[in-house]
Amino acid sequence: MTVAKTLKTLMLSGIATVALSASAMAADMTLKLGHPANEDNIWHKASVKFAEELATLTDGRIEVEVYPNETLGKEMDVINGMQLGTADMTITGESLQNWAPMAALLAVPYAYTSLEDMDAAAGGELGERIEAQIIEKVGIRPIAYFARGPRELTSNRPITSPDELNGLKMRVPNVPLFLNVWKALGANPTPMAFSEVFTSLQNGTIEAQENPLALIKSANFNEVQQYINKTDHVRSWIYLTISEMAWNQMSEEDQANVMEAAKRAQDYERELFLADEEQLVTQLEDLGVEFVDVDNEAFAAAAKDAVLSSVSEDIRPDVEALFDN
Repeated sequence: MTVAKTLKTLMLSGIATVALSASAMAADMTLKLGHPANEDNIWHKASVKFAEELATLTDGRIEVEVYPNETLGKEMDVINGMQLGTADMTITGESLQNWAPMAALLAVPYAYTSLEDMDAAAGGELGERIEAQIIEKVGIRPIAYFARGPRELTSNRPITSPDELNGLKMRVPNVPLFLNVWKALGANPTPMAFSEVFTSLQNGTIEAQENPLALIKSANFNEVQQYINKTDHVRSWIYLTISEMAWNQMSEEDQANVMEAAKRAQDYERELFLADEEQLVTQLEDLGVEFVDVDNEAFAAAAKDAVLSSVSEDIRPDVEALFDN
């Protein structure tokens, strides 16, 4: 079978395999990278970019097969596979707190006030400590990080400060930290499956919900919500990771190649992310949604005690430091 036919077959089965030349078919090492996003998602595009760059840097000696849409398994299954040697790479984030408590720091409400603030944490000393604990406790190695769009509050009336929440009936994911924070802010939050949110907004069971812009648009919440209040209440990042098992099989030269390919993929993902966020604002405005500026400092101040009392003792000093910065 030719290289082209092989690639076509793999693409049809939902697997994007990067092979830049015939030599890639005889790679010394093949890494399986599974993630939950679809082929249009920027995480997938960044994964393919990583594969292309690593193939180039190693002259085809290391090939990366990218499996989108959970075709290699759900997030936890892939992580378990990386620990056992049946998978090599994935994109994962705060779920790692099941093993490494510091991974919870990836998504703490109001811990990061801007993208630059988040970058300083993820790319600085705090990020290094989080990564070291993940390597030690999970047996997988973060090699790049991708920013995620901030979570925003949608509603049918503008909300500019916590005082205006007034018992607002809103859906939140079943995360105790999120529940506690929104209660402290004055809302009336209730956990609910994401699949039920649109209908519940439509029939008035709830009045509001919170999610990143990409999900707000893809779920068509603009049809049942008039305002997007720019609370930016959770800024977070997610890691591109490789198993320690695969990492330790590489020479120092190839480990350096992996890190360089990861850096290029991270830079590429950031370009796509920024363009995507800007485009989403325009698209949602065109659909009739109004964006509302809020008093972010007031929201953060009102949320602080609830956040600190809800996080584990392991990370509380780090969260306190983030709020005090």
